[in-house]
Amino acid sequence: MNQTHIHLLITHLPIIGAMLGALVLIHGIWRKSNSTLIAAYNILILSAIGAGIAYITGEGAEEAVEHLQGVSKSVIEEHAESALVSIIGLAVVGAIALIGVLVTQANSSLTRRVALWTLAASVVGFALVARTGYLGGKIRHADEIGNNKVSTAKEGNGKEKD
Repeated sequence: MNQTHIHLLITHLPIIGAMLGALVLIHGIWRKSNSTLIAAYNILILSAIGAGIAYITGEGAEEAVEHLQGVSKSVIEEHAESALVSIIGLAVVGAIALIGVLVTQANSSLTRRVALWTLAASVVGFALVARTGYLGGKIRHADEIGNNKVSTAKEGNGKEKD
């Protein structure tokens, strides 16, 4: 397995994890359940680690596709710039979640406040990584996500015409 495979597999973890972590966190806040809060924090920490792995393997994935026909260098660069912002955002989410684990385990009076800060950060983090994922999808799946008009006219060799 190479960096491209790892990148393509792991990129979904920060997106789904940030969303799932936020939802579990909402449930933990609503139910006033410290064990649920800790579960949410663990999901968010795992998401931050996944974002780090995705970011590290992104360069290798770029090298694998940058010379392929139909791949736009500007789309790759836009994705890479968004990825940098996303990794910073999820690193912050992961750090706040780690603080949340410590505060919650200590049964501190700050537990609810830290949970709310973590929730706000995770929603922002989700928005960042979702945008990065969308931009990454444009690299090889522009037709499927609605950026280019797909022609259904077939040539004699069975390939679609653009």
